[in-house]
Amino acid sequence: MFKNTFQSGFLSILYSIGSKPLQIWDKKVRNGHIKRITDNDIQSLVLEVEGTNVSTTYITCPADPKKTLGIKLPFLVMIIKNLKKYFTFEVQVLDDKNVRRRFRASNYQSTTRVKPFICTMPMRLDDGWNQIQFNLSDFTRRAYGTNYIETLRVQIHANCRIRRVYFSDRLYSEDELPAEFKLYLPVQNKAKVRCSCTDFFIFFILFCINLVYFLHSSDSRLDSFISSLCFVCTCLYWMDF
Repeated sequence: MFKNTFQSGFLSILYSIGSKPLQIWDKKVRNGHIKRITDNDIQSLVLEVEGTNVSTTYITCPADPKKTLGIKLPFLVMIIKNLKKYFTFEVQVLDDKNVRRRFRASNYQSTTRVKPFICTMPMRLDDGWNQIQFNLSDFTRRAYGTNYIETLRVQIHANCRIRRVYFSDRLYSEDELPAEFKLYLPVQNKAKVRCSCTDFFIFFILFCINLVYFLHSSDSRLDSFISSLCFVCTCLYWMDF
């Protein structure tokens, strides 16, 4: 899919608030659901993948099983919410021996097992939202002693919520990330969302002062200046709510 595309910086394959987040993905659902919902923690649309069996409810990219991603960027980053249920994901890569290897991480496994074509490993998630950073080049070298060439397929199973899935040429700090690649949490400062009786009272006083000056002002410059100043103060205070 992306083999002939110039790859540098970031390459996103899923964004939950996009118009068609699963445009290049296929989905399989049995005794579960895959749907877009609003997450209360971030107050934004996310993709929820839930099922009673992690192996039978998942999304996979590319949608066509005969195609491959062809992404050479070595870092896979997924912004995932921990639902405190069984969860697993799988990445298939191609190495310099022209062998397809699979890496499977899950939160219900306790040990790492390396077999010729698949490496399974444990994964620990914090409560709430997590940024999973997967160094594909390093894992390929450590597990098989070969060099990473490209990613062929990504498969994300139940149970989780997904904000974004992307590849990058290196790990970026929070300050370096583009705004659309960050997970924004709602502002917790109550002063910025206040609408108390005191606030409305102050606004009402400012409004009345402004109205009085407006109704009783003459053509003098001083009265016009005071009236304009009161009006500006009223607007600024209201905009700060």
